[in-house]
Amino acid sequence: MKAVALWIALLASTVCGAQQATSFAVSFPAARSSTPLSGRVILLISRDMQREPRSHVQPDEPLESPYLFGLNVVNLAPGRAAVFDSTAFGWPARQLSAVPPGEYLVQAVLNRYEPHHLADGRNLLLPPDKGEGQSWTRKPGNLYSKPIRMSLGRGHVGPITLLLDQEIAPIAAKQDSEFIRHVRIRSELLSRFWGRDVYIGAHVLLPKDFDKHPQAHFPLMVFHGHYPDDISGFRTIPPDEHLKPDYSQRFHLAGYNRIQQQEAYAFYRKWIAADFPRFLVIEIEHANPYFDDSYAVNSANLGPYGDAINKELIPEIEKRFRGIGAGWARFTYGGSTGGWEALATQVFYPDMYNGAFAACPDPIDFRAYTLINLYEDANAYTLKGEASSVERPALKNYLGEVFATQRDANYMELAQGDHSRSGGQYDIWQAVFSPVGADGYPKPIFDKVTGVIDQTVAAYWREHFDLSHIIARDWATLGPKLEGKIHIYVGSGDNYYLTDSVYFAQERLEALRPEYKGSVAYGDRAEHCWNGDPKAANAYSRLHYNYQYLPVILERVKAAAPPGADLTSWRY
Repeated sequence: MKAVALWIALLASTVCGAQQATSFAVSFPAARSSTPLSGRVILLISRDMQREPRSHVQPDEPLESPYLFGLNVVNLAPGRAAVFDSTAFGWPARQLSAVPPGEYLVQAVLNRYEPHHLADGRNLLLPPDKGEGQSWTRKPGNLYSKPIRMSLGRGHVGPITLLLDQEIAPIAAKQDSEFIRHVRIRSELLSRFWGRDVYIGAHVLLPKDFDKHPQAHFPLMVFHGHYPDDISGFRTIPPDEHLKPDYSQRFHLAGYNRIQQQEAYAFYRKWIAADFPRFLVIEIEHANPYFDDSYAVNSANLGPYGDAINKELIPEIEKRFRGIGAGWARFTYGGSTGGWEALATQVFYPDMYNGAFAACPDPIDFRAYTLINLYEDANAYTLKGEASSVERPALKNYLGEVFATQRDANYMELAQGDHSRSGGQYDIWQAVFSPVGADGYPKPIFDKVTGVIDQTVAAYWREHFDLSHIIARDWATLGPKLEGKIHIYVGSGDNYYLTDSVYFAQERLEALRPEYKGSVAYGDRAEHCWNGDPKAANAYSRLHYNYQYLPVILERVKAAAPPGADLTSWRY
């Protein structure tokens, strides 16, 4: 009887202990805001005791990321708490109770949302960009708590209090220099769509002796990519000999930070060489409430960013910096997001550019939306058989070792924000490509929890943003405008499974008549983001965008320039 009584007592203790799940109460003081705030409170629980938890939220390195839990707040008053309990959505632990007992560093961040009253009548709560490139971990004005070390596990009674008494500081404005200028304009098109002032900008790389040759007019190279901190890969001073070398896990290289400085300085030396052609390079700033850039197209959810960039920003830059201002003298290139944008810009504005160099592009054929066929698959997360189910991978190395599944990638985003507000990759694809949903936010391409694909949304994506499909569908009119302009590059070991999409697109391109007369190339075992150099390793070639395609570009300029065109003023 004693043994039975003891067993019952232990069972009761275990059940009670399991019910005493850890909870957190997160609030902010009136000193930080005297008025209520809305947004997404994100709770971070990290085993890494050396780094601030918010500093290593890494979608590209999920194994390095802490536990994440998210909770929406609307008009949360100062001093009132947002309580994280078993209902808070989390990743990789679905619920707080699933976090293993142990020692952790804990922190909370409030990603602040603002009301957006769009011209079409929608009223949305969204996180505006504050000059950081739509990253809640470093967005100016976001509130956060100081990291606290604590032991988590059974036995906690009542919520653990976290105070959002810290605020992320504003980002300093960029300063102009001899070679680099910064442009920012109010977009009339976007301001009208969003019902508030919207600005877009660019970093402009000027040729050597730009001011000494006022008669010269220049070709324009548009380098698309994620939110640029400044002109990338350009350094006018020699590498820092005292720079402590780091290690690149991606490229398995020691001292990659030194390599980057060396290559940036080598580019500067090329840029000022006597025999180097003179042209303008721009990197565009077009962060928005959903992501660090807009994908440079017109979108139901983001607005007319394609027209704003190509009809407002580009003409203004060419006016200020003496661009030639003609389609034969404009080119576009980029990698990953920028690769998709380069191709999309060429397709949607075919007369405005004379060539697109799309490296490791985001899915350009939605029959391979990474590893998902949006038109035939029922579920984005799993492959289902008669009796078994296999999780689809989302991230790997070139040897095929998997680091995250599709479910992982999307759950990680969902913990950071719902309604496409995480600032993550799948959410921006949805925001750009989808129609507006009934709630005013982007209509989901698939259920973020279950992975079930909405075929009506997939059909909308196909007709509006499946670039491979659109090129083939409209080839009768696009063909004469795109002949010889499309160049696509991808590694066979792309980490994000972007290779298959290029396979499908290449098959379509090569079937076109008249022929498209472009090129598609694959880097053997090359990871993301191989950009077409068969001789240099990916770690190096990705630093050469601004001159790698020059041989092809100069030939196209010579062939496409109309009689009497300016082919000399910019070759001083």
